[in-house]
Amino acid sequence: MLLSLRTMVRRLTRRRSTRFTSEGIHFLLFTCAIGIAAINTGNNLFYLLLAMMLSIILLSGIVAEYCLRQLEFHRCLPDMLFANEPGTATLMVKNRKSRWPSFSLRLFDVSDGRDVDRGLAIGQLLPGAGRLLSYPIVCAKRGWLHLEGVRVATAFPFGLFLKKAYYPVKGVACVAPAIKSLSDGMLRDFVTAGQESSAHRKGSGSDLYNLRLYQAGDDSRAIHWVSTARTSKLIVRETEAEDQRRVALYLSLLAPDTHDTLFEDAVALTASLLHDFTARGYRVKLTVGSFQSSFGQGEIHLLDLLRVLALCERCVPSAHSSSQQTVSQDSEIDGSGGRIIIKPWDGAVISGLDDTAFIINEEMLIGASHGR
Repeated sequence: MLLSLRTMVRRLTRRRSTRFTSEGIHFLLFTCAIGIAAINTGNNLFYLLLAMMLSIILLSGIVAEYCLRQLEFHRCLPDMLFANEPGTATLMVKNRKSRWPSFSLRLFDVSDGRDVDRGLAIGQLLPGAGRLLSYPIVCAKRGWLHLEGVRVATAFPFGLFLKKAYYPVKGVACVAPAIKSLSDGMLRDFVTAGQESSAHRKGSGSDLYNLRLYQAGDDSRAIHWVSTARTSKLIVRETEAEDQRRVALYLSLLAPDTHDTLFEDAVALTASLLHDFTARGYRVKLTVGSFQSSFGQGEIHLLDLLRVLALCERCVPSAHSSSQQTVSQDSEIDGSGGRIIIKPWDGAVISGLDDTAFIINEEMLIGASHGR
């Protein structure tokens, strides 16, 4: 019974809480002083003043309670946020009361049992009216962002109490690793890893593949006018097929507890590489632990891979588990793209590699983190 009573009290205090403000404490002490003076002197004026002050305290609690009642909330979060980058969240507030307005409302997000102040405030919310609030939200870590609800606070009407009410409004968003800029030297090596073994062929793309003489049926928009003017012959520009620009990235999840920061740097670097290669028109493939994607390009494919990186977890090697991981040779990548292996821990043994694989080890990750 004691345990159930404690649980009930915890639930009640979570839903509703009231505390005196500094002005309220002073007012309460002054009320007590007036009460003592009324008892000692028997003066009716002191009794009248005491009754008025007690009624102000009672009225303050009742009005504050009505301000917090019958409110409705709807939350909207972005599909994906990026660590340490601001995103925009929206919160819809509606007063469901038919007669009484709400005044001086302050709104807090509740996450992990803590109130997070977003600087949201509403001076007046009329009966039946709604208000749409937009505010920036920044997450320090990748993974899932869980918002449990909204806590509403008001000190209306006299500022004697700070009364709070809790409304369960669930909100979930995926926080992807931060996309960081890469140094020119590292970027040149990474791009080379994806281009040196590319099988160049003509097709639909933007890069130059070949210049040749015009033939019947060629598109006139493909005429290379500079070469045509120089040779006095119609020269046609052929482009390189972009679907041959492929790169496969592999992220090792093996790392001890001492390499937690380095592992997060490796995840952020992998996300940055995916973002850069996608922007360059590459078809990218990602392998993280047991997960393996197919080759793809475009924003939707990138968001799917970033979501995998956002939720991946570090695996701690032990004496009973093997520190060796195997990278399978994919026939799709042979002769038509590059392979980049990211190892946050040098103790992880990666088997199945060939000479074309570009390995980013622990030392390179430390240098990249210091170079930012």
